Amino acid sequence: MIVGIPKEIKNNENRVGMTPAGVATLVKHGHTVYVQHTAGEGSGFADADYEAVGATTLPTINDVYAIAEMIVKVKEPIEPEYPLIKPGQLIFTYFHFASDKELTHAMIASKAVCLAYETVALPDHSLPLLIPMSEVAGRMSIQEGMRFLEKPQLGKGILLGGVPGVKPARVLVLGAGTVGTNAAIIAAGTGAEVTIADISLKRLRYLADVLPKNVKTLFSSEHNIRAELPTTDLVIGSVLVPGDKAPHLITRDMLKLMKPGTVLVDVAIDQGGCFETSHPTSHSEPVFVVDGIVHYAVANIPGAVPFTSTLALTNATLPYAVALADKGWRKACIDDPALALGLNIVEGKVTFKAVADVWNLPYEPVSL
Repeated sequence: MIVGIPKEIKNNENRVGMTPAGVATLVKHGHTVYVQHTAGEGSGFADADYEAVGATTLPTINDVYAIAEMIVKVKEPIEPEYPLIKPGQLIFTYFHFASDKELTHAMIASKAVCLAYETVALPDHSLPLLIPMSEVAGRMSIQEGMRFLEKPQLGKGILLGGVPGVKPARVLVLGAGTVGTNAAIIAAGTGAEVTIADISLKRLRYLADVLPKNVKTLFSSEHNIRAELPTTDLVIGSVLVPGDKAPHLITRDMLKLMKPGTVLVDVAIDQGGCFETSHPTSHSEPVFVVDGIVHYAVANIPGAVPFTSTLALTNATLPYAVALADKGWRKACIDDPALALGLNIVEGKVTFKAVADVWNLPYEPVSL
């Protein structure tokens, strides 16, 4: 198969779809790999690194899309890429269709095969291609939250871990999945007073056993969240409904419960956001303020640490990319039901029900 790896063009997105080590594996399997010139530079990989393992570099993104049967990338295609995508071309990346109507309709019109990392799901409902970036985003959410709690960044001017004689900050983590758990671990490590909330008592019991003692668990309900907000300094929103829009756990009227300078970090923004007042931001302009509350809603948080993120992502995606290249997408998805769940749009048909429901589109099961 001919595999193409374009350079990411989303704002401050420095990750790349595959490391040279991943490319080497595809080449050993007999596949031809084309990498766009400087695609890996932001992650620390030079063109020469790719060429040394058998890839060919091409000068432009147009060249890569024109020749490839499968495109492997990191973020969803954006508007300049839409006309480059060909009917029947396999696009293997994060899509998050439920939060982007324009992208959904563009990919339907392209007649491409859109296989989304974020909905590939194992029998235990875990999301193997989302986990590594969720781990990064969860840890980064605390790093960014700490920064924007600083007074020059419009925050309260609070040090997350405090100092002897001064109480630490209070952190509320909404959602106890991979993002939330990693956020709680990092926040606890600073010495902050952490509360992690979820609707799964089974998950909360597990976390109560394994997390440090400065992490408390809380059943997630509107009443309980409202009760926490007046004394919380940093809120991490990390709820996920795979392939669907995130629910709004903090509404506009709840902002008045918090003190000015409180920071909200919406890690769920790529699925629509779990704060009603959120809208996507970028690494170049990461925050905005509503009613005195600082909102951080960067949709590609792991893009800020591209070396770590690209390595972690390729570790997870490579076995699936190899299967798709070896067998073609139809045979690979028949052989692996987990991979088949990644098929969101196939040749103009919406094959993931949550996406169809969000945008009121006809749904066609992938089995057809």
